[in-house]
Amino acid sequence: MHSYRLVALGVLIVGALLAWFILANAGSEARFATKLGLDLAGGTELIYRADTATIANDTAGALESLREVIERRVNLFGVAEPLVQLEHSSAVAGVSEDRLLVELPGVTDIDAAIAAIGETPLLEFKLVTGGSAETPEFADTGLTGRYLESAQLQFASGAGATLVNKPIVLINFTSEGADLFEKLTSEHVGDTLAIFLDGAVISAPVIQEAIPGGTASITGDFTAESARDLVRNLNFGALPVPIQLVGSNTVGATLGAGAFDAGIMAGTIGFAAVVLFMLLWYRFAGLVASLALVVYILIMVAVIKFVPITLTASGLAGFILSIGMAVDANVLIFERIKEELRLGKGTREAAHIGFARAWPAIRDGHLTMIISSVILFWLGTSIVQGFALVFGFGVLASLLTAVTVSRVFLLAILPEHGQGVWRFLMKSGVTH
Repeated sequence: MHSYRLVALGVLIVGALLAWFILANAGSEARFATKLGLDLAGGTELIYRADTATIANDTAGALESLREVIERRVNLFGVAEPLVQLEHSSAVAGVSEDRLLVELPGVTDIDAAIAAIGETPLLEFKLVTGGSAETPEFADTGLTGRYLESAQLQFASGAGATLVNKPIVLINFTSEGADLFEKLTSEHVGDTLAIFLDGAVISAPVIQEAIPGGTASITGDFTAESARDLVRNLNFGALPVPIQLVGSNTVGATLGAGAFDAGIMAGTIGFAAVVLFMLLWYRFAGLVASLALVVYILIMVAVIKFVPITLTASGLAGFILSIGMAVDANVLIFERIKEELRLGKGTREAAHIGFARAWPAIRDGHLTMIISSVILFWLGTSIVQGFALVFGFGVLASLLTAVTVSRVFLLAILPEHGQGVWRFLMKSGVTH
């Protein structure tokens, strides 16, 4: 019994430390402040469809480059803590496509949000195989803005009146892009290499010789201003794949705060209802379960803050649901204990046997819920993933608190041969 009491004291100390951690990071400016999704904090979500049909290989690399480009561009516009993530629709949904989700906290004007993303150019180099100058037929080379390192503006000063002071955009490729560009130009001397910007031909020079060094020039029909804008946009990030805005969603700060407050209220009411039920139905064991539930909530809030997990409305719903699930294991345990008490066992012996006999059912039940959470997170959209992630963590935390914390508290207090009042306190509120 003394060892259980020492462990119980340790659990209480850990719980106190978790409570201190949560209170110390309660403010929005704290290091481990709770991160809220747009549906709770307010802001704008933009949904773009990425067209990967023209990418012959390394689609995953191109999409990751797309995410990095958009994230860099959003950061340059000063949006606080933007979230840019890729999402691939499941085959279960019937249509398979790649999407880019851009969340902009605090931005409630959709037009301003789209402006923050900007018209990031799609730069492509393609070999001309036929057609006219206006609508050439071309072949993909794999060389796109994905391999762009930087761009700069220069003005031609060579011989010929048509070239003097003509804007030229110089682009520098990455090392990988430089190798690809050199190989392309060496293998296609005499062919026309068209340079496309957002699907339109801006230059179509003939390859005269292999071009090493990873530098190319774009001599389209630019004005000084348009060339300067092109250089700026390319340096902000040239898209490796084309994207199309297919949806948007805006949540006002007031509406988001209302949803958050409603969620907290629902959680509080749910917690109080569960505690009241456990106290009335299981008496002293219900009190122990309620203490374990408090530890569970402290663990979950600390995990959400420390990981951190961006808490959305669906995630908050998963958290609230998991409060009820957290005491489900205790119900199984206490029912087993009650059966042993009816057989005349002492309270402490009944507790030992009850935990042992309830464990297989608890294990299997929690395992099925974990599997469900993993499947939802793997196949679901971002909204479903928010629910699955929080609920999955909740299942793991409830397994710890129900089986370990409740057991430690009970065995630290129950006497070896509890009779009389102890048997009354450990029995259910309803006799059989």
